[in-house]
Amino acid sequence: MSLTPTILEQLARARADLRMGLPVVLTHGRSGVLAAAAETLTGDRLTDLRQLGDPVLAVTARRAETLKARAYDGDLARIILPDDADIAWVANMADPSDDLTMPLKGPHRSQRDGPADLHRAAIRLAKSARLLPAMVMVSPGDAPAPGLTAIDIAKASDALDALSPLEPVISARVPLQVSEAGRLHVFRPEDGAEEHYAVEIGQPPRDAPVLTRLHSACFTGDLLGSLKCDCGPQLRAALGHMGREGAGVLLYLNQEGRGIGLANKMRAYSLQDQGFDTVEANHRLGFEDDERDFRIGADILRRMGFSDVRLLTNNPAKVDMLQACGLTVTERVPLKAGLNPLNAKYLDTKAKKSGHIL
Repeated sequence: MSLTPTILEQLARARADLRMGLPVVLTHGRSGVLAAAAETLTGDRLTDLRQLGDPVLAVTARRAETLKARAYDGDLARIILPDDADIAWVANMADPSDDLTMPLKGPHRSQRDGPADLHRAAIRLAKSARLLPAMVMVSPGDAPAPGLTAIDIAKASDALDALSPLEPVISARVPLQVSEAGRLHVFRPEDGAEEHYAVEIGQPPRDAPVLTRLHSACFTGDLLGSLKCDCGPQLRAALGHMGREGAGVLLYLNQEGRGIGLANKMRAYSLQDQGFDTVEANHRLGFEDDERDFRIGADILRRMGFSDVRLLTNNPAKVDMLQACGLTVTERVPLKAGLNPLNAKYLDTKAKKSGHIL
């Protein structure tokens, strides 16, 4: 029946539930767990989960390294909650904000027996909801509470890995300072995630390499003029370059903070104030260096009729990733902008740890 939610729509519901602090049910064959985001879980619901079984906290191996917890499953650790662990303990285990001022005393006990596929899926779901990748999970002895969103991970696995189809919503002319011949295209993913935008300057021919910039949204840099990064100056420099050439496409992708979301980016900023660099901060939060999905940009370019690009970037990895997505990058065009005394260390980390050519 067409009124029955698809797996994409069920996953969208699950993300919304987790963000509101509601557990979801994850199943695989005869196995099932209740999973709740550590970030939004309340004390009352933690008490209720304990009544159903012995909970564990699933965290990524990156976060486990900081916590000195054993990641027996390789990419994640299933940390057993002590009997006296309350919601504050859970929150502190998930969020590294106070790691230095309130070190968590171990040793922490990690599960090593049994499959971790449900825990792995739960962490992927938390990341896709832009939450901290830490999930409180329990295997209930009886049927869980009715009304909870249930996800069969055998059906959801491909959907979590696949690029959600992007549909064009509308395009309209927008005169810009750099060019009055500006046009904004809006693309909406079918999985209910954030929309993405393409700014087209002039009328670039579809049969020639187009000057292109893949720009990840940066609220602090693009809108507020933050001096901690070079995002705002790069955005304006890229548009200016396209305006001077008379043609180009700037993709504005809603992948804030290299794909971890604005709230987690601010957590990373807080850690940077404690002395950690960008990469170290992401790892302490439980994320990888870069969580962005560059297939989104490649798909938008193809939908607009482009197959060859001249890529405005200082990041050779972007060239490799676009080419891996089936596009031809005929030239890497350097983008020099935004260096200031407050972001020099940030840019140095980009060069040394992420391979940017500055």
